Amino acid sequence: MMIVLYVICAILALVILWFALLFVSGLFIDKNKEYNTNSRYYRFLLNFSTAIAMWLIRIRIITTGKELIPEGRFLLVSNHRSNYDPLITWHALAEYDLAFISKIENFSVPFFGKIIRKCCFMSIDRKDPEKANVTKERAAMLMKTGAVSVAVYPEGTRSKTGEMLPFHNGLFNMAKEADVPVVVMTLHGTPAIKDNFPKRSVVHLDIVETIPVEDVRALTPHDLGVRARDAMLNNLAKYEQPAAD
Repeated sequence: MMIVLYVICAILALVILWFALLFVSGLFIDKNKEYNTNSRYYRFLLNFSTAIAMWLIRIRIITTGKELIPEGRFLLVSNHRSNYDPLITWHALAEYDLAFISKIENFSVPFFGKIIRKCCFMSIDRKDPEKANVTKERAAMLMKTGAVSVAVYPEGTRSKTGEMLPFHNGLFNMAKEADVPVVVMTLHGTPAIKDNFPKRSVVHLDIVETIPVEDVRALTPHDLGVRARDAMLNNLAKYEQPAAD
């Protein structure tokens, strides 16, 4: 019994120390500043903290299609159904240094809000087209210079019904300006995480297609959006099919 108590105390002490490290590290970050260099230290803090969160929340991620991801930087597009989507994505694809374009409120989340700034995550003001365009131009610059790969949800916000929302196809201009491929991804199973806890949740992350640079150059943003959307819908359809008897 005493051994179990010692183990629990040791785990609690480590957790407290880790949060203390996150707090102290956050003191050196201006949450309102845009950073153009992907910090290896803060990227480690982000990835390790997310790994702990995935373990605590009991999320199992089944990933397929990673062999389709190209070398170099790219624009990642995905469907969006849950607040867990970005955490799961940057955890499963940690080696690709993803920087998300996200709503400004996410940069006020304790601990994570400041750390993601140092990993080149970008806030976007969806109500101000001029400011939104500045964010898109910066995202294209970060991909073009090789700082990070950029992840974005073309739906603009998460779908609460499960049905895919209309795409904001102008986002694909970032890939054209940066001259990078577009990696098309789907997530399935994330809305159930909240209801499943403390039971384990299984999430499927599928890399569906990579649209090569040659096609990005040749196609319009609208056509790129249609192609990516169709690829997502076709892949997600397999999860909606009834199980065979």
